[in-house]
Amino acid sequence: MSNPDTTFRRQSPVPIDKCGAALATDIMSDRWTILIMREAFYGVMRYDDFRADIGIPRSVLTDRLKRLVDAKMLERVPYREGTSRTRYGYALTDVGMSFGLTLLALMAWGDAHFAENGSAITIVDRSTGKKLKVAIVPEETPEVSITGVRIVTN
Repeated sequence: MSNPDTTFRRQSPVPIDKCGAALATDIMSDRWTILIMREAFYGVMRYDDFRADIGIPRSVLTDRLKRLVDAKMLERVPYREGTSRTRYGYALTDVGMSFGLTLLALMAWGDAHFAENGSAITIVDRSTGKKLKVAIVPEETPEVSITGVRIVTN
């Protein structure tokens, strides 16, 4: 993304209100929000499970889940265990699912630069079983949709 020109700019060529990254940070604004989405991608749906897995305070979790539902990244879905009352879990929507590529890119970057023992996961194509990686490729290159990806723990 860097410009090979060594001249220093006085301002960005893209205004903040037109930049997708800047707009996305309104929703994905902190560590907790990203960790909640990480959990959702691993299949976690229940409030208490989010809380236990990431150690998030109740008030923060409630706020972040509401924000993610309002942004249409998660949706509330009813569930019932045994004879207990109906409760609501949180499932990825299509908008939330499309965040998967960003999350996988963030994981790959973190694994490459900060994980002491390398990646804890391998990304695999569901249909072929071949290992995948996140990369910038030519536009005509066929892509594997996020629903065609399987995450295997190492």
